[in-house]
Amino acid sequence: MKSDKVLEILKDYKNASNKEIMDVMNFLIEDFEKTKDLIIKLTHHLDSTENSYNKLLDEYKKRIDNA
Repeated sequence: MKSDKVLEILKDYKNASNKEIMDVMNFLIEDFEKTKDLIIKLTHHLDSTENSYNKLLDEYKKRIDNA
């Protein structure tokens, strides 16, 4: 289903058929799940990046203190 059709049905859902409503609901469920999975993956990536940065920062500080 194309996003413009989804928006059209969402704007006038009172006059949409049951099939159109179900199609949009299925589209929204899929979109929600994809978005949720992406957020989880990005959160893990962000945590990993932060941990790597902090390891390097700690090592750098040790080297500066010993110089």
